Amino acid sequence: MIENDKKAYDILNHSSSHIMAAAIKKIFPDAKFAIGPSIKEGFYYDFDIDKNISTEDLPLIEEEMKKIIKADYKFEKKEISKKEARELFKNNPYKIELIKDIEGDSVRIYSSGDFIDLCSGPHISSTGKVGAFKLLSIAGAYWRGSEKNKMLVRIYGTSFFEKEELKKYLDRLEKAKRSDHRKIGKDLDLFSFHDEAPGFPFFHSKGMIMINIILDYWREEHIKESYEEIKTPIILSSQLWKTSGHWDNYRENMYFVKIDEDDYAIKPMNCPGAILVYKSNQHSYKELPIRITELGLVHRHEKSGVLLGLLRVRSFTQDDAHIFCMEEQAEEEISKTIGLIDRVYKVFGFDKYHLELSTRPENRIGTDMMWEKAENILKKAIESRGLEYVVNEGEGAFYGPKIDFHIEDCLGRTWQCGTIQLDFAMPEKFDIEYMGEDNVRHRPVMIHWVVLGSIERFLGILIEHYSGNLPPWLAPQQIAILPISEKFYDYGLEIYDHLEKKGFRVEMDNRVESLNKKIRQAEIKKIPYMVIVGKNEKDTRTITIRKKTGGDIKEIKLSDFISELKDVIENKKNIY
Repeated sequence: MIENDKKAYDILNHSSSHIMAAAIKKIFPDAKFAIGPSIKEGFYYDFDIDKNISTEDLPLIEEEMKKIIKADYKFEKKEISKKEARELFKNNPYKIELIKDIEGDSVRIYSSGDFIDLCSGPHISSTGKVGAFKLLSIAGAYWRGSEKNKMLVRIYGTSFFEKEELKKYLDRLEKAKRSDHRKIGKDLDLFSFHDEAPGFPFFHSKGMIMINIILDYWREEHIKESYEEIKTPIILSSQLWKTSGHWDNYRENMYFVKIDEDDYAIKPMNCPGAILVYKSNQHSYKELPIRITELGLVHRHEKSGVLLGLLRVRSFTQDDAHIFCMEEQAEEEISKTIGLIDRVYKVFGFDKYHLELSTRPENRIGTDMMWEKAENILKKAIESRGLEYVVNEGEGAFYGPKIDFHIEDCLGRTWQCGTIQLDFAMPEKFDIEYMGEDNVRHRPVMIHWVVLGSIERFLGILIEHYSGNLPPWLAPQQIAILPISEKFYDYGLEIYDHLEKKGFRVEMDNRVESLNKKIRQAEIKKIPYMVIVGKNEKDTRTITIRKKTGGDIKEIKLSDFISELKDVIENKKNIY
C-alpha cells in the first residue's frame, strides 16, 4: 500500500469508528465514549456501559451502522471554546479529561447526523463513503492503558472503500486463524503456556529441536562474519541500569530484586553487559571493529492484556550483536549488517521486507550532535545498498536512531524483527575507549543489532508463515515411518535405524491402527515425509514415499531417498 492509500484508509477507518459510536449510542443511549482511533488494518472505539456486551450484539450494531451509512450524513467540523466543550460533554468524564489535556482555549468537534464527538479529524466527507465494513471482536481495555483505571469495552472493526477488498481481508483473516501458531504449536507438541507462569513459554522437546536448528544456522552465519559469542548474567545491579539510561527511560518495563539489601534488576536488554565485557580489557584501533554476539535471555514486564502466545511474552531470548568500532567504520559495518540480515531472511523464506528509519525521540540520552551524526550514517548505509526506506520521526530508541526491518509473511502481514541501532551515547556514559594510532585515547561508537529479534517471537512468525508446513530442514520431525501392519514392523525398524544413523529426525508409528489413520496423524503433525512399508516394499527392499502435501507418492530405493533428502536439507529447500 502506497503512502497516500494508507492515509486514505486511516481516515476511512477513523470515520468508521465514529459511525460505530453513533450506532452504539442509538442502541445504548447511556454509553459514555472514550477514544476511537484508526489502527493498522482497522479501528476501535472504547466505551463505558453498565451492560454486558458480547459478540452476539455485533450484528445489531452493524445493522444500525448500515442505516447511518445509507443516510450519507456529512461529517461537519466546528471549533468551539473549551467552556462550550465542557458543557457539551458534561456527562462524559472521559471527554472532560481529554479536553483538559488539549492545549489552547478551543477544541475541535465533528458531527454526523445527530452524533457529536470530540475529535481533531480529519474525516471522509460523509458516512456514505464507507463501501464495506465488518465488526470483528470485543475486548476489555483500561482507560488510558492504566490498570488503576476503569475497564472499558473495546469493539474492533475494519472498513474498506470496496466490498471486494473486505472479502479479501476476511478471507485472509480466516487463513490466519487456521495458521495460528498457538494451535499449531499444540498440534506439533512444540510449546505450552501455564497459569503458574503467565506470559512465560514452556518449550517441549520438539520445540527445542526447532529452536536449536534456528540457532545453529544463526551461529554459522555470525561465525562467517567474525563474530565472537559471549554470555552475560541475567541479574545486574541497579547502578548499571542508571548509568545506561534504562532506569530513567525503561523502568516500567523491568523486573527488580534485592540481593543482600542492594537493588538489582533482571535485564530487559543485553547491551550493558556487552559493554562490561568490552571494558574488561584495553583495546587498540588495530582490533576494531570488535564484533560480539549474545543469545541473551531478557525479561520485560508486559501487561496481561497484550500477551499473545509466542508473539508477545515476558521472557525471551534476544539474538543480540554488538559492534564496537571507530566512527569512520560505522557506515561500512552497518552496510555489511544489512547484507547479513537480507541473507538470513531469504533462507527462512521471507523474500519481502521494507525498512524504516526511526529518528530521535523526545526522551533520549546523548547530544543533538551525536544524534545527527548517527542518523546521517544510517541513511548513507541504507542508500549505499540502493534500498528504499520510510522515516519514522521520533521513534528511535532512547540511546540512538535505528533501522527497523519489517518482514512480510505469506498472508501479507508485516512483522518488525531485525533492527540496527547506532549509539554514540552509551559509550560516553560508560566511558569506554580504545587507543588510537596517535597513541591517544578515543571513544568508539556502538552498533546494536538483531536479525531475528526475539527467538520465541520469530518461531511464532515462522509457524504462521508456513501454516506449520515447515521446510524439512526446520521441521522438528522430518520423517514418519508407517508400517502397513505389525508384520512389517521389523522392516520399518530397519529403515528407522538406517535413517536415524544418517542424522535424520525420524519416528516410527507402530500403533495397531489402519494406514489411513496413521497418515492422518502424520498430516496433523505436519511431518514433511511419510515412509510407507508393506509386503511389496519389504520384498523389493524399497520404500514408498508420501509427502505431507499428498499426491506425490512414489516407490524408491532408500539410498536414493537419502540422497534426495540430504540435498533438500543441506540447501534449505522448501518442498511445498
